[in-house]
Amino acid sequence: VKELFSSLGVDCNILELDQVDDGIRVQEMLTEITNQKTVPNIFVNRVHVGGCDRTFQAHHSGLLQKLLQEGSANDYDLIVIGGGSGGLSCAKEAAILGKKVLVLDFVVPSPQGTSWGLGGTCVNVGCIPKKLMHQAALLGQALQDSKKFGWEYNQQVKHNWSTLTEAVQNHIGSLNWSYRLSLREKGVTYVNAYGEFVDHHKIKATNKKGQESYFSASKFVIATGERPRYLGIQGDKEYCITSDDLFSLPYCPGKTLVVGASYVALECAGFLAGFGLEVTVMVRSILLRGFDQEMAEKVGSYMERHGVKFLRKFVPVKVQQLERGSPGKLKVWAKSTEGPETMEEVYNTVLLAIGRDSCTRKLGLEKIGVKINEKNGKIPVNDMEQTNVPHVYAIGDVLEGKPELTPVAIQAGKLLARRLFGASSEKCDYMSVPTAVFTPLEYGCCGLSEEKAIEVYKKENLEVYHTLFWPLEWTVAGRDNNTCYAKIICHKPDSDRVIGFHILGPNAGEITQGFAAAMKCGLTKQLLDDTIGIHPTCGEVFTTLEITKSSGLDITQKGCG
Repeated sequence: VKELFSSLGVDCNILELDQVDDGIRVQEMLTEITNQKTVPNIFVNRVHVGGCDRTFQAHHSGLLQKLLQEGSANDYDLIVIGGGSGGLSCAKEAAILGKKVLVLDFVVPSPQGTSWGLGGTCVNVGCIPKKLMHQAALLGQALQDSKKFGWEYNQQVKHNWSTLTEAVQNHIGSLNWSYRLSLREKGVTYVNAYGEFVDHHKIKATNKKGQESYFSASKFVIATGERPRYLGIQGDKEYCITSDDLFSLPYCPGKTLVVGASYVALECAGFLAGFGLEVTVMVRSILLRGFDQEMAEKVGSYMERHGVKFLRKFVPVKVQQLERGSPGKLKVWAKSTEGPETMEEVYNTVLLAIGRDSCTRKLGLEKIGVKINEKNGKIPVNDMEQTNVPHVYAIGDVLEGKPELTPVAIQAGKLLARRLFGASSEKCDYMSVPTAVFTPLEYGCCGLSEEKAIEVYKKENLEVYHTLFWPLEWTVAGRDNNTCYAKIICHKPDSDRVIGFHILGPNAGEITQGFAAAMKCGLTKQLLDDTIGIHPTCGEVFTTLEITKSSGLDITQKGCG
């Protein structure tokens, strides 16, 4: 019963009769009042529910939730702090289940003054604008390829940054509006204000004018996400931009230094180079930390061969503005991480993509006792997304040790609402989550990296199948042969179950999505061998994998098989 109330986010008072002096007398009084001689003896808002079995019966029938709601003097059943993908998913699902829901969302402007509407990072300054700009760069490559396919054009082709950003921002604006409309249709109250706890069940909401309102709720969900990290050096916040600013930048960034080796860094560097800009990536240590390192290096090598410069083992120490303008000129000083070497160079734009920090430190969590990881601001939760304070939950990028991906937050938010309000007991499955990195040559993966697989299962228990391949679309265009790459990692003692799936090539995200479903179903090497491929496609290479890494055999391709 304690676990049930805890999972529902309900505070309960517990009286252990064998630990109080007059326990026997209390038991006699309870028996007289309830005619129940056993313990536990449960009351909800002064209504006697019964013992353990009766309480669970009441839970399954919906009576328990009704009793809890009737006793609530709060303004809302649920307040969601954060109007991103996860928060909106949770709020809408709770409203569908008949609950009174409030969403608080407020975007603190970036140091450059950029802010945006409802929908969170993904919609406004993440996945959506990133993929659109990636597509713009791919179209530039397609224009080059088209001549080999017989297309003739004499007009000089150039890219117009303003046209692109205007189109992207118009699309984002339509999404912002659709999200607000969706909340209204489902009866969710939306307030554009910054939420901060002032008491266990009470929150202060401050709007952009500084006006304060107060709201109370039975349960809370923290879904505030993350914001880009800064270097903490002279000139970073004054002159550098981040992904918060790039997609609505009112001018072409020109010669750009991208600081960082995250997927955000490489994706942005990739599409900027695709527009014909001079781009340099400054890397402190390794590319794509947390991803398969063989794949990461192949991503970097392809970018380097196609015009992106890489400065390895360097970090910036100072940024100074030389000229104002759109863009202006910035001088960057950097030092080596391996020795006394230093360097300096002039750029038009410096884009920081060195990681992100959780937006949890100014929510008043310390006032109600919610624990966070002091180092990174992440919130530890149990497998029900519940914090150490029973009525407070967290989802999305603020969670410690969970994938920072939009679809993960959406799924977790929806399932959390269903559990909180009695519609389901299903938990979010955070294992084998597929993802894609939209670099010029896309990288898709699902499951474990080769390094992690070796750490978990030991090298002798693994078999890695791999191959290079040449997409048919690349052949006539004369693009690089033996650049695209596919590999699977199989666990030999478990019938060669596929525990890692990796592909570097066109449309890698689309390919990975399908195989991710198969991995959920327990995909094995034999099942892949038994599958007939669709020819000619890139995805079919996974149905004909024969060469293992351990064999050392050549994997270069001569034709289309």
